[in-house]
Amino acid sequence: MMKSKAAALTVAERCRSILGANSQAHLNTIKADSKGSKSEIHTSKVHYIFKRGKPYLWVHEGDLHNTNIIIDERGSLSVSNVVPGPLMGLLKSIRKLPARVALAGDVIPLKDDKVQMVTENLRESILSEYEKATQASYAVTALLSSASANCRSRCEILQEILGKSENYAVYKFNIRSCTYVDGSGHSHDLELQNVDAPKAEQLLSFSAKLIDGINQSQARRRALMLFCFEEYNATVRDALMLSIDRKGFDVLGKVAQQATNNDGLSTMQYTWKEFRFSFEEQASDLEAFCSRLIELEEKTLQSVKSYSGLG
Repeated sequence: MMKSKAAALTVAERCRSILGANSQAHLNTIKADSKGSKSEIHTSKVHYIFKRGKPYLWVHEGDLHNTNIIIDERGSLSVSNVVPGPLMGLLKSIRKLPARVALAGDVIPLKDDKVQMVTENLRESILSEYEKATQASYAVTALLSSASANCRSRCEILQEILGKSENYAVYKFNIRSCTYVDGSGHSHDLELQNVDAPKAEQLLSFSAKLIDGINQSQARRRALMLFCFEEYNATVRDALMLSIDRKGFDVLGKVAQQATNNDGLSTMQYTWKEFRFSFEEQASDLEAFCSRLIELEEKTLQSVKSYSGLG
């Protein structure tokens, strides 16, 4: 069941969800030469995991970052909300950016023994996520398998670096500041004690595949449309899953609105609006989330049938 009033996530919770769902970030360092640091910035994509509240970065051995931090260890990380499949095109069309977390701090090289320990921790985390996925119910695997072929889970992306670990340098990122930037571009600074990724949260690890699996299914999207009607009395022409978390999920719905044209005639226009849905009980893992989602679909369908005369 859904809560009678949707509970919005706090900024700290949204940050944790983004950091826990993604495994790739854009690292920015100051370009350097033999004369020292310069004002130009070098940016590239790196892999990361969180361990005891700190990000650990895997940077390809040929990347300019490895030279830059010898001269100037200052850097910043930008981690975006996972936006799989048709979502990115839609967000661009409505000029809405994916929410992201911006971290500023210092990039610190690790000694060999520490690199080995962090890499082994990564290996154990990936194996654990794979094991849980293989034990999932049919309802879960059906949703995940509906995702497009190029949509990968967090552990599938991180698997890339395990087989080629000798081609990467590993760093610890000491965070000095954290800012959450929402889809409208508004910034919210966080206290450092609130910055962390959820510990081994399977739901977030598979969130990209789950979101894309739902959005690739017309039946699931029709269910999202019914949610908007039942919970918000909003008639929507289409709907897409935007994000998921332990407390619920966010939906983008295409809402009809009446407008008046230059001739004074009434016309119908459509805008995309965000809707929040919260569970009565938090979903502790992937299995629980899918179970609650399917339960909501069934209950909402029965409710609509009861007052529409179709039941």
